[in-house]
Amino acid sequence: MKRLLSMILPVLITIAATAQDTAKVPAKVILPAGYSAQIDVVYTRVNGWEGRADLYLPAKEKGPSPMVINIHGGGWNHGKKEEQTGFGSFFKKGYAVANMEYRLVQAAPAPAAIEDTRCMLIYIIEHANELNVDVNKIVIMGGSAGAHLALMAGLLENDHRFDTNCPTNKTIKVAAIIDQYGIADVWDWGYGTHITSKSAVNWLGAHAKDQAFAQSVSPISYVKKTSPPTLIVHGDADPVVPYQQSVDLYKKFQDMGVKSDFLTVPGGQHGKFDPDQKKVVSAKIMEFLKSAGIHQ
Repeated sequence: MKRLLSMILPVLITIAATAQDTAKVPAKVILPAGYSAQIDVVYTRVNGWEGRADLYLPAKEKGPSPMVINIHGGGWNHGKKEEQTGFGSFFKKGYAVANMEYRLVQAAPAPAAIEDTRCMLIYIIEHANELNVDVNKIVIMGGSAGAHLALMAGLLENDHRFDTNCPTNKTIKVAAIIDQYGIADVWDWGYGTHITSKSAVNWLGAHAKDQAFAQSVSPISYVKKTSPPTLIVHGDADPVVPYQQSVDLYKKFQDMGVKSDFLTVPGGQHGKFDPDQKKVVSAKIMEFLKSAGIHQ
């Protein structure tokens, strides 16, 4: 019996290890003909931490490309860029894609993730020529906490308060923002009258009770007449980020006269949309970007 176990155990261990390694392998981004990939490009360095992004670039022969900067969600405390792979609709329209990571709260609390997102945007603008990117057609998008970061990076425009790690003299402006069920008001998400979350309190860190600071890292505080065109997508049954946050954000865009649109997903959960709803969202995003003059 002991001999049998000694023969079986190594096999079982090998199988378990193989299964574990397989589980860690992220889904691959399928690139169309002519596209190339630059994986783990370092766009910023902060106190030994390296911010990395995966870049997917069309052939240069077609001229400067529009670009989408994509930001994963996860309450600023989990998630990774490798979990993001659904870029096919952008590739079909000839977009370049920058799929980025940022410092999670375990590495640094607010406003670190905003600083990193701004650095990613600035990196793309400063390297636009070599990347063959049209600086007038940069779109920034994300879901949940990623949408919050997309909103912050885009709405700040040339306000450089979070650009300490990547100072620049370039004009910082995006052509459009895609906000999918994002956090518009960090204080409200931590302490408001709707759904609240410990993720907001944890991310604020030492500033957890500082409402003024929370407002300084909240997109709704930065909406103005010059803000980029913005599409908001939110399920009205979202149990994580209050749907009302997007209602309030959209109202502010409208009050300021900013080109904006709001797609409500009836019965939609926190990004958990059924296949038909996903098709509607994808079509709406492309329709909105076309109306903003980013593609034909």
